[in-house]
Amino acid sequence: MEKRLKLYGFNNLTKALSFNIYDVCYAKTEREQRDYIAYIDEQYNSERLTNILTSVTDMIGAKVLNISRADYEPQGASVTLLIAEESMVKNLTGDRAIGHLDKSHVTVHTYPEYHPETFLATFRVDIDVATCGEITPLSTLDYLIGSFDSDIITMDYRVRGFTRDIAGKKLFIDHDITSIQNYIDPATMNKYDAVDVNVYHSNIFHTKMLIKDIDLQNYLFNTDVYEIPPKTRLDITNNLRQEMIEIFSGSNIY
Repeated sequence: MEKRLKLYGFNNLTKALSFNIYDVCYAKTEREQRDYIAYIDEQYNSERLTNILTSVTDMIGAKVLNISRADYEPQGASVTLLIAEESMVKNLTGDRAIGHLDKSHVTVHTYPEYHPETFLATFRVDIDVATCGEITPLSTLDYLIGSFDSDIITMDYRVRGFTRDIAGKKLFIDHDITSIQNYIDPATMNKYDAVDVNVYHSNIFHTKMLIKDIDLQNYLFNTDVYEIPPKTRLDITNNLRQEMIEIFSGSNIY
């Protein structure tokens, strides 16, 4: 926050950001599907995901207390970071001790999958950042979006609890927000169609984003677009767009 509020006591507001991305790929043969899953598992293994979450933790000014991570079989990975702000105090012996004034966590889970009937593979990433006090995770959105190839993005942000100012007035949110979109670089927003569903009186904010343009070459795995007949290219593009629209809308439209 640029301007710190003067509070009476501890700021116990809890801020939770849920960030979900979907990356869609066309992989026609069984081998291409297996290769895609192997590629995703290598690109987004638990080590790289840990580095991403550690950077997120640094960006929000928190400290890592504990890291738990795993790579799953046959695919997928998870990482959880327990984080906190640190308060350095002196004990009676003069040694330094750490008092954790507030605890939070950052988690990520990946879900690569494909369906042999549609020839489409989907890579889903779920990231949750829960913070307490003045820390807000919204400033990390540009970094998170840039860390993954994202065709569809859904984001939920909620502020819970309350604190008090020095006059005793209850504060149910300590920063201005009208839309999650306001915290994303305009150059990024220009690449997506976006909709909001916000419940302002409950401090609940929801944004969905869908990529506008499909460059087919970016969605082919181990295949050159010019090796495919024009009619087939159009069919593949339509299938990709249909898949994205259904994920974006959350319903089976086609």
